[in-house]
Amino acid sequence: MTTTQVGTGLARLLSGSRPDFARAKLGLITHPASVTPDLIAAEDALIASGFNVVALFGPQHGIRGEKQDNMVESASFMHPRLRIPAYSLYGEVRKPSREMLRDIEVMLFDLQDVGVRIYTFVWTMILAMEACCDAGIRFVVLDRPNPINGMTREGPLLRPGFESFVGLHPIPLRHGLTAGEIARLANDHFSIGCELDVVPCEGWSRNQWYDHTGLPFVMPSPNLPTMDSCTVYPGMVLLEGTNLSEGRGTTRPFEVFGAPYLDAYQLATELNRLSLSGAAFRACQFEPTFQKHAGQLCGGAQLYVLDRSAFQPVETAVSILSIVRRLAPNEFAWRQPPYEYENEKMPIDILWGSDTLRIGIDSHSAPDDILAPTSLEIDEFNDLVESYQLYN
Repeated sequence: MTTTQVGTGLARLLSGSRPDFARAKLGLITHPASVTPDLIAAEDALIASGFNVVALFGPQHGIRGEKQDNMVESASFMHPRLRIPAYSLYGEVRKPSREMLRDIEVMLFDLQDVGVRIYTFVWTMILAMEACCDAGIRFVVLDRPNPINGMTREGPLLRPGFESFVGLHPIPLRHGLTAGEIARLANDHFSIGCELDVVPCEGWSRNQWYDHTGLPFVMPSPNLPTMDSCTVYPGMVLLEGTNLSEGRGTTRPFEVFGAPYLDAYQLATELNRLSLSGAAFRACQFEPTFQKHAGQLCGGAQLYVLDRSAFQPVETAVSILSIVRRLAPNEFAWRQPPYEYENEKMPIDILWGSDTLRIGIDSHSAPDDILAPTSLEIDEFNDLVESYQLYN
């Protein structure tokens, strides 16, 4: 595919696409990947262009992107250089309070999503939309590309009763939308009803991956450092719901995986026998420096994506769980609560969006049988979201 220079919503705003609030008091939901094409932070670019940014808000991992997963940030701090308040939306407060919104006339949202329901940034957006609706504040999404393309959708829709901060509404595991499109869907179909304005990307096509946009890749969170990690993440994130290391604490998170109880050669051999689309596995051993099995020698594998247009990360992850369950029936286990503010629901259930994956793996169902019901769900979702899509 030919690389084309895509203009983000931020770039379009800076070029004058919304002159009507050039003097408004702005809140900005931001993080380190909120940058211009020349890598200037969104808040600095806006202020340099004359916009009146009066408060910053940060999602999971913090405004500075320094926090690991599930590390709760402090409520707020004064930005040491800009001298404006910076509020955490991943702590005791996940929805902006009236006090936080007191001086704001327009709320800007400029986070780089990664196209996966589990990634909490879009749910930070949804809760902020609700808060702005209640406060009568205009909500503006500065859209960015879906880095793993906007064509491919995989996995189940979230089912009622399994809502959490890794999924508040029924969208697929790999949803194929941008943040702006999810905002449009949620505002109408999920009845948020805020004063919503989406500043679309310019020049982005649904079939484009991020490395064909001409935009610099800035890791959106500490454990998605590369396009490779983003590519495998829609499926490999499911390993968070198990006692398998998903590679946190290594230099290849979500690509390297395993556990002390696994034989690396046996695991890779069994996985390669499946001939999964676009994927191959290399036996490897590793010692995570933090999180699961920190400092312990793990037997595992590294996942290689040979053809990302054919690769199906959700199918791949379900197949990995099936194989590990068979190879280590007594050692493999599902992670227990708490997880992402949930103290009762099984982590794997809120990640998958129902209990069907856990039940299927434990009953030794074939991956194809576990995944089969998701096809109809995806077809119905495709019909639902067609009118909310912004890009061809």
